[in-house]
Amino acid sequence: MTFHQFAYRNVIRNIRIYAAFFMASFFSVFVFFIYSMLMFHPATENGFLGNVPILWMVIAEIILVLFSWFFIFYSMKAFLEARSKEFAILLHLGMERRQLSKLIFLETIIIGSISIVLGIIFGFSFSKFFFMIVREILFLEDLPLYLSWEPFLLTIGVYLSAFIFISLFCFHFAPEKNIIDVFNGPKSVEIQVDYTKNKAILGLIFIVLSYCLALLTTRGTFEIFSVLIPIFITIGTYYFFAHTTQYFFARVKGRKSLYWKKSRMLPIAEQTFIFKNNGKIYFIMTMVSTLAFLSIGLLAAFSSYTSQYDKLNPLGLIYKGHIDNPYEHKHIQSIVSELEHKGLSYQLTQFTVLKQTSSFTNYEVEVFSESDINSLLFSYGYPLINLSKGEGMFIPYSEDSIKKLAKRTVDTVLVENNVPIHIDEVYPKLIFPRTIVGLNAIIISDEDFKQLVHPYSGFPEVEPGYHLYTFDIPQWIEANEVGFNIQQKVSKEYLKDEYHLPYYFENAGLNYSYLLSTYSLLTLVGLLVAAVFLLAAGSFIYFKLHTNLEADKKKFDVLKRMGISNSELKSLVTKHLLPQFFLPWGVALFHSLFAFFTLQNLLRDFANISIVKEVVISFSLLILLQLIYFYLIRWRYLAHVRD
Repeated sequence: MTFHQFAYRNVIRNIRIYAAFFMASFFSVFVFFIYSMLMFHPATENGFLGNVPILWMVIAEIILVLFSWFFIFYSMKAFLEARSKEFAILLHLGMERRQLSKLIFLETIIIGSISIVLGIIFGFSFSKFFFMIVREILFLEDLPLYLSWEPFLLTIGVYLSAFIFISLFCFHFAPEKNIIDVFNGPKSVEIQVDYTKNKAILGLIFIVLSYCLALLTTRGTFEIFSVLIPIFITIGTYYFFAHTTQYFFARVKGRKSLYWKKSRMLPIAEQTFIFKNNGKIYFIMTMVSTLAFLSIGLLAAFSSYTSQYDKLNPLGLIYKGHIDNPYEHKHIQSIVSELEHKGLSYQLTQFTVLKQTSSFTNYEVEVFSESDINSLLFSYGYPLINLSKGEGMFIPYSEDSIKKLAKRTVDTVLVENNVPIHIDEVYPKLIFPRTIVGLNAIIISDEDFKQLVHPYSGFPEVEPGYHLYTFDIPQWIEANEVGFNIQQKVSKEYLKDEYHLPYYFENAGLNYSYLLSTYSLLTLVGLLVAAVFLLAAGSFIYFKLHTNLEADKKKFDVLKRMGISNSELKSLVTKHLLPQFFLPWGVALFHSLFAFFTLQNLLRDFANISIVKEVVISFSLLILLQLIYFYLIRWRYLAHVRD
């Protein structure tokens, strides 16, 4: 038998041990390849996905590569530990360390090559179905399957280099075991708790401090808190698993009435040893799970925003310009012409909005006339307003502002024209998108509006008002190409340091198409990346259990000889596995919940939307999946320890 045949038969003989390593590698190659197929698709050259989604695709590829390399390295290290007895026997029989290194290298290349080939084959077979999903989500006319060398070469290059590098590097982590240890079995382990009380408390302080910063985050503090919170949460989580858990178990052990009751001593003592040796792994699991939760939660938040987009943007087209805007007539004629050419029905309302100084706040206020507002309300089908001379009404800028402004009563004077106004009500529905009308806007009667003959005091440095044209379009999504040239000029101007155009234009349908395209692709990216993260987080536990399976079987064999029943064995196994599965997930869940509490506050301030429902549904599904995975692993673990 040649050395290469020996390596091949070793792989076949240890197929049960290498199965999980192979499946993890295969799934990583599979996901990476279909991503590459989409990223290198010829249609991307025509920009069908836009620049931002392609950038996210590249970022997702990089994340997958880095995480896959780490994942393969850890799984490889775990399986080398599981075969330490076999390596000890080979070394005892005369094999040199150099030959053992070559054996590990050949076995890894065999497994890696098979996973790369099968991952690419299944990935290419699945690509057509994947493209069909992408086509439907992005509303594309066609996204055909293609054959190109780039995805194949990139996938082979990335993962073959990963297996070569990791197989060479992992050899230095292969545990050395003497042959006497093989026959004597695992030695009794004396647990020495090496936690530090100050670090244990410090871990909790960092986590609580991060949660407090998350609750206090606002638009003004977001930039600095978004840097501090990840740093604090990372340090706090590391100390929590390295020291706080040990401190907790030590305190429990110190209370004999709790520790010695029934069979609690066995699982608590076992967990002390497990968390002492695997604190870093559980820290990594927690951070990886947190990233997966955040990915899925962000997609849920994005989904909430897209579903409420028409509510937040009730108008199809909006044109806003200076009172002396020289392009106004030309632009409005062009927009109307395009709408009629497409055969879209619309209701055009023209506003003349004047700025005045409010004596109540000494700030500027945007003033609308009653008749102009009623024209728009009529097209909406909303109740009309009827104001008497001297009466005014607030224009809401968000759903929350309706409740706040409904409780306010203001007596003010429009200073430039000495017009007294009494305001004690707010219109009960959103009329304009928040980006169009300022936070301080009111409606007054036509009679009072005619008295505003003197311009705003800040004129000519500040525009005294503006003209506003609103197009209420029932089929606003189909109007996404109307005014495209105007919006392009506006978008380019916004990229500059200062905005100098005398007009502003917004097409809700066009913005929604960009938003939907970005969201749809991020959904594909986020869900698959989250799936890889969650698979890895669960696999870390599986690898660790598999590595220690022989030692665990001996422990449970002793208990069975002492007369433990099957029900008691199930209970002990459940207590043995529960903390390992659910403590990292529980901590990750709390991290994510506070992150989304911050996001909810920012979204309410920015767009007035709620993501509570979406986040609760997403997290409930994740918890259900984790429960299924737990009972699956528990079932297999019980089968092994009973054997």
